[in-house]
Amino acid sequence: MDSEALRKYSALHPKPAGLTLQYGTAGFRTKAEQLDHVVFRMGLLAVLRSKAVTATIGIMVTASHNPEEDNGVKLVDPLGEMLHPSWEEYATQLANAEEQELQKVITEICQKAAVNLHKDASVFIGRDTRPSSKKLSQSVIDGIQVLGGQYHDYGLVTTPQLHYMVCCQNTQGQYGKATLEGYYEKLSKAFMELIKQSHCSGESQRHLKIDCANGIGALKLSEMKPYFPQEVLLHIYNDGTKEKLNHLCGADFVKVHQKPPGGLDMKPNERCCSFDGDADRIVYYYKDTAGHFHLIDGDKIATLISIFLKELLAKVKQNFKMAVVQTAYANGNSTRYLQETLKVPVHCVKTGVKHLHHKAQEFDVGVYFEANGHGTVLFSKAAETKIRQLAKEEKDDEKREAAKMLENMIDLINQTVGDAVSDMLVIEAILALKGLTVQQWDALYTDLPNRLLKVQVADRRVIDTTDAERRALTPPGLQEKIDTLVKKYKLSRAFVRPSGTEDVVRIYAEADTQENADALAHEVSLAVFHLAGGKGAPPQP
Repeated sequence: MDSEALRKYSALHPKPAGLTLQYGTAGFRTKAEQLDHVVFRMGLLAVLRSKAVTATIGIMVTASHNPEEDNGVKLVDPLGEMLHPSWEEYATQLANAEEQELQKVITEICQKAAVNLHKDASVFIGRDTRPSSKKLSQSVIDGIQVLGGQYHDYGLVTTPQLHYMVCCQNTQGQYGKATLEGYYEKLSKAFMELIKQSHCSGESQRHLKIDCANGIGALKLSEMKPYFPQEVLLHIYNDGTKEKLNHLCGADFVKVHQKPPGGLDMKPNERCCSFDGDADRIVYYYKDTAGHFHLIDGDKIATLISIFLKELLAKVKQNFKMAVVQTAYANGNSTRYLQETLKVPVHCVKTGVKHLHHKAQEFDVGVYFEANGHGTVLFSKAAETKIRQLAKEEKDDEKREAAKMLENMIDLINQTVGDAVSDMLVIEAILALKGLTVQQWDALYTDLPNRLLKVQVADRRVIDTTDAERRALTPPGLQEKIDTLVKKYKLSRAFVRPSGTEDVVRIYAEADTQENADALAHEVSLAVFHLAGGKGAPPQP
């Protein structure tokens, strides 16, 4: 390690006094002007991680659905998955180290993680469209070069595209070609193969209005358009030429406010969807003839995909284990529909994509989506190999055709991470193949009315949970109080959990009517306020 170079470059990316940041599920996120030292140091860490695992590591500069003035950075592990939890800790240590301690912290990480500094290192870099992203990715490059790493800068890409490239690179091209063209070709080919089988003609079926949150999704979708034939009509809105990133638009805005984004004019019964700022989440929605807005969130997306995959799996007659993984935020009626009507096992895990992804890996076919629209499908190696073999060699026509469809689904789905572009194509293919309208999809089940609230507390750590965050262990008496409140309402449930990012406690309640869901959420928020050290005035109904 060249201490002189490290000292010199580190001084060019000084750490603001008194700033401490935590590497969370989404990496680091804060105001863009506070991030320069962090991204420089994550360049250093990416090199160490690459040397430790002898593979290419990804680094993405984005703050996803946060406001445009924020930014962030996250690392991508060799198979396109999120950074290993033990290294999240190293990331936090390195980001918060004082300048004079930097070399010492690097040496400690090398010792703890058995990093051989003489090995080669390779890092892939991507960034979103924020005004601050280009300069920050330059700082990442400084960090990589100080420790003698090689890098490839992909420039402007969606977060899932960078995850995809890293996976392609480390599987020696087995997962695909590590180029944008490779990504567009693989997905568009699988999509076209799938919809060849669809019998529904009718123009309206192929129209889709897409709100791209004024972000990177618009650029990449435009690049992908030439790969599709004329009859696929993707209409792009909020493309970033006029308005600010994520401002009154995007998947997060639509989901939280339960209303259509600005900049997109909706006619009754038109199919519309929204990406988030870095295109790793998607939600669908439409307006009915009475002008009512209907949101189709991650739970309903998971349900549609599960119906389709379950039918195909039944046709290939293999004993594949399929399951859906949800969090406690999944609507109770989606869980009921999956378990009781579809007869698909459902597993509940803690909030956070890494927990869902990890659980989904236990099955031959694991479908996971968060209600916010982030999700994907994972296929076990064994299931994938068997499906590809059946698609090639099976004599029985029906079995072979079903296997071919499954094979195209495997190629269309980005298994590394939730991917709005890929998920959108999966949904569009399923709707076309099943001849379903957006209303028919929505009518599979009706969401139970629910309410999300948050209560400010002095210290969020006083709340400790169990049973995938569905029950509170501490403070004493809180869970008993929630149980009593829940008994007052029909079809109701409620849970509380500490926020991962700020000193607030998040509350979720659902019940048979909106009025009851609101009342239950309010009563639970009062219980949290009184028993868990609420700050300020008690919550008002």
